[in-house]
Amino acid sequence: MTMSEPSAMLPSERRAKVIELLRRRGTVRVHDLADELEVSAITVRRDITLLAEQGLVRRVRGGATVTAAVTDDAPTYSAPHGHPAEPNGSAASVAERRQPAERPGQLTVGMVVPSLDYYWPDVIKGVREAAAEADVRIVLRGATYEAVDERRQLTRLIETVGVDGLLVAPTTTGDEGEALMRWLRSVDVPVVLIERSPTDSYHGAVESVVSDHARGAAMAVRHLAELGHRRIGLSTTALSPTSPHVRRGWREACEELGLPLDGTPDLHTVNRPAAEWPAALDALLDSCVDSGTTALVVHSDPEAISLVERCQERGIRVPEDLALVTYDDEVAELSDPPLTAIRPPKAAVGRAAVTLLVDRLSDPDPHRPAHRIVIEPRLIVRSSS
Repeated sequence: MTMSEPSAMLPSERRAKVIELLRRRGTVRVHDLADELEVSAITVRRDITLLAEQGLVRRVRGGATVTAAVTDDAPTYSAPHGHPAEPNGSAASVAERRQPAERPGQLTVGMVVPSLDYYWPDVIKGVREAAAEADVRIVLRGATYEAVDERRQLTRLIETVGVDGLLVAPTTTGDEGEALMRWLRSVDVPVVLIERSPTDSYHGAVESVVSDHARGAAMAVRHLAELGHRRIGLSTTALSPTSPHVRRGWREACEELGLPLDGTPDLHTVNRPAAEWPAALDALLDSCVDSGTTALVVHSDPEAISLVERCQERGIRVPEDLALVTYDDEVAELSDPPLTAIRPPKAAVGRAAVTLLVDRLSDPDPHRPAHRIVIEPRLIVRSSS
């Protein structure tokens, strides 16, 4: 899904022209080369990737620079023996290219997510499905919820792999998160955020696809209220980027339904593996008993399952004494009793992100408005409510 381009210049001639321009100017930006050669930025980036693999140029952010090996009397570029004039992207000598081979004309998209084992596998599944339909190659990287690590992975995808676009779930908060968002705004490839929204300062600079977590939390509150619960508490984990949205949806729904918030448990706790978790768990249950709270919304599944176990140890019946709705629905049905859950549309988010990025690559008009897609979660009712 690339732009149609003039065919007056053969690929080998075009790459020779790239080297000639670099010899004369030292460093050239991708978009300047695209304008001068009358081709798309995608084509130029692929040319630069191929030339960089052969040691003829060096990629820099936003463009390329000539290497010491390319002098004024160096021979004109021609496709090396055994290497087709159009890049096939295999480049086995480059470690970052050890992925399924890229075919001529195929888009390559880099994807960086903070986890490969919880929540994100279903998002990745959706990405893979949409990428297969669109004939897009995905290069996946896992990060660690740290902006420094995320930027390192993203930089390698841009400068070494030579991706045409990025799908990323970055850190957006704190000084490092703000710096990462500024950097993402400046990169020379289209960016789509997954399950993250740009802050107001950068709204419109990058596009995004998110689950409507606030609406999901409101669904949970309304479900519990319809069952007759009048005091519905909340427990979220401190480090999760999803927690602020869940809390906002819970609070807004309680206010809309006239449910009391004063005295109702509203805990922002450590997550389950932390040493402080058992004490936080007992504090939550004590608060429920003392306030007369009969229902809880809990983010996320591991914390909710641990809460059920502690209820059983303390003789608190679920759902008779305390009804529970968990948020994520990764392993909620494996609890005893199985947990009612809000299920974010993870696979749908992944599919929509690929579609949005491919649409952006197919229409590189700088005046094209930025798109922000919000997808609604589902309520899955089970025995805990």
